[in-house]
Amino acid sequence: MDRILSAWVRDARAQTLGLAASLPADGLLGPRLAIVNPPLWELGHVAWFQERWVLRHATGRPPLRAGADALYDSTAIPHDVRWDLPLPSLEETIGYLREVEAGVLALLERGEADPYFVRLSVFHEDMHWEAMAFSRQTLGWPAPPGLPAAAAGAGPEGDAALPGGTFRLGAAPGDGFVFDNEKWAHPVELRPFRIARAPVTEARFAEFVDDGGYRRSALWSAAGWRWREAQGAEHPAYWEPGAGGWTRREFDRRVPLQADRPVAHVCAHEADAFCRWAGRRLPSEAEWEAAAAAESAPLGAVQRVWEWTASEFLPYPGFVADPYREYSQPWFGTHRVLRGGSFATPPRLLRPTFRNFYTPDRRDPWAGFRTCAA
Repeated sequence: MDRILSAWVRDARAQTLGLAASLPADGLLGPRLAIVNPPLWELGHVAWFQERWVLRHATGRPPLRAGADALYDSTAIPHDVRWDLPLPSLEETIGYLREVEAGVLALLERGEADPYFVRLSVFHEDMHWEAMAFSRQTLGWPAPPGLPAAAAGAGPEGDAALPGGTFRLGAAPGDGFVFDNEKWAHPVELRPFRIARAPVTEARFAEFVDDGGYRRSALWSAAGWRWREAQGAEHPAYWEPGAGGWTRREFDRRVPLQADRPVAHVCAHEADAFCRWAGRRLPSEAEWEAAAAAESAPLGAVQRVWEWTASEFLPYPGFVADPYREYSQPWFGTHRVLRGGSFATPPRLLRPTFRNFYTPDRRDPWAGFRTCAA
C-alpha cells in the first residue's frame, strides 16, 4: 500500500509542478477575483497543507518554513488579502513543494507515515489541481499541461427507470478513506423515478437559450432570476453568438459548440431553469447516488462534468467532523451538492458517495447536469 501512496504523492506533485512551470509571465498573482486564488499563494498552500497534516500533525515535527502558517492557512487568512501577502518567489515555492514531497516519501519508505493523512493531502492536492486548471479557463489563459481530453461522443440516450424503495445514502465504514460529509450510510426512502442516462448536451441547452429561456422569468426560481438579472446573463459562461452559430471559449481560444458534448460552466440556477423549460427536474443527491449504484444506470461510468443536484449541502445524521474540521462544516446550508466528476478530476478521488459542493451561482467549475422526469 505504501508503494501506491508513494506513487500517488509523486503523481499529484508532478501535476502541481507542471502547473507552476507553465504559469504565464504575469500570472503569479493574477487578477483579484472572488472565484480564484493567486496562483503563487495556491501552490504554496498545497505544500503547506501536506506538510501540516503529514509531516507535522501526524509526527509532531516542527515547521519546515518559519512563518508559513501566517501565509498559507486558508482558514485564518481571508481570501481578499491573499494577494497582499509577502509570498516567497516562484522558485522558493517550488523548492517548498519538492521539500515537502521528499519528506512525505521518506516517511512512507520507512513505514512511518499515517496513511489517512497522506491520502487526505493527495486528495486535497487533486482538488486544488482541478481548481487551478479551471481558474485558467476563468482567466482565459492557455490550457495547463497534463489536462486530460474531455470524453467525446454522445452518452446513452433516454432514461433509466429506478424502482425506488429504501436506499442507503452515504459511505459505509468498510469503504476505505471517505470524507466526513460522506459519513455514514443511512436509509432514505425514494419514490420510483426516471433519470437521464447522460448529461444535458450543448446542443440541447442551446435550444433553451434560443427559445428565450434566459428572458422568461417564469422558468426561474426567485433566487435564480435575481442572479440572472444581477449578472445580465443571456447564455452560459464563455458562449458567444456568431454568424455561424454559437461558439464557446476554451481557455485562450474560441471553438464551435459540440452538439454531443455535455454543457459545462452553468450554475445551479441555469440548470433549474432549463429543467422547468424542458418539463424535467434535477435529481436529488440520493437519486443520483442510487442511480450510480444501479447496474441499469451506471452514471459514473464516464466522467465528463460535475453534475448539479437539487440537494442542499447538509450533514448526514450523526455528523462528526474529521480532523480537518474546515473541510465540510463551514459550508453546510449555503452550498449545493454536485455529484460525479469532470474530465479533469483525478479518478482516484472519485467514488459514488463523493459529494462536491459549490454555491448555486458558481459557473467556473466544469459543471453541468442531468435531469429526471418530472
